[in-house]
Amino acid sequence: MPYQYLHFSINDRLATITLNRPQASNSFHIDFARELEQVTRLCQTNREIGAVLINANGKMFSGGGDLENMADHFDSIDLMLKELADCLHTAYANIMRLEVPVVVAVNGPAAGIGLSLALLGDIILASDKASFVPAYAKVGLSPDGALTYLLPRLIGVQRAQEMLLCSRALSAEQAESWGMVNRVVPAEQLAEQSVTLATQLANGPTNSFASIKKLLALSETQSLESQMHFEGIELSKNSTTADAKEGISAFLNKTKPVFTGR
Repeated sequence: MPYQYLHFSINDRLATITLNRPQASNSFHIDFARELEQVTRLCQTNREIGAVLINANGKMFSGGGDLENMADHFDSIDLMLKELADCLHTAYANIMRLEVPVVVAVNGPAAGIGLSLALLGDIILASDKASFVPAYAKVGLSPDGALTYLLPRLIGVQRAQEMLLCSRALSAEQAESWGMVNRVVPAEQLAEQSVTLATQLANGPTNSFASIKKLLALSETQSLESQMHFEGIELSKNSTTADAKEGISAFLNKTKPVFTGR
């Protein structure tokens, strides 16, 4: 179905979500948030999707919440922000719970809840024109979009505190050196490199990827013995898949495996 504020497509097992409100810096109001929630739900339920790519049109990745829209609703801004946050939080949780790999291509500045979206990828590629801007304290607000969950895990508590309390923006190169993104690429190469990577993942061993994501998530709360217990379960489960048989056979025969996601 057509969307007003984003593009959504599925091609060669790759689902692409493109933020498409460039005239407003891809900032979010409630209707935009609802569209994102809907497409992320589609990604959860479509078994033909092998990976998801999130990118954006325009010069900015996302300016975060639409402050002009908020200013038009000052009499009920608390209720409006709660509704917007709840809707985007559902969309973001859908993304974080996907069993398939998620690649995010950050083309320009990512601010506020747009910064959170930029950090949801399993692999994050940033243009050399990207920047990462925690804009909340500058306007007297507090973070949302799981930013207080994501930042400490990516860059540590002290650096997260500095970014959020001092509204410190990071360049793409600083974000890479702090471990916030996987790598920085020239702006003119971002689209090609992100599509190539995401397509490669989309046509990989889907069940294996799902187990890897599950195990990495579990590792935050498990003991060593418990983690190895779950590793054994997932390894045994994956050994019976068609992709495992294909991968082992290709290795033994020195050929390139052709995975089907099964």
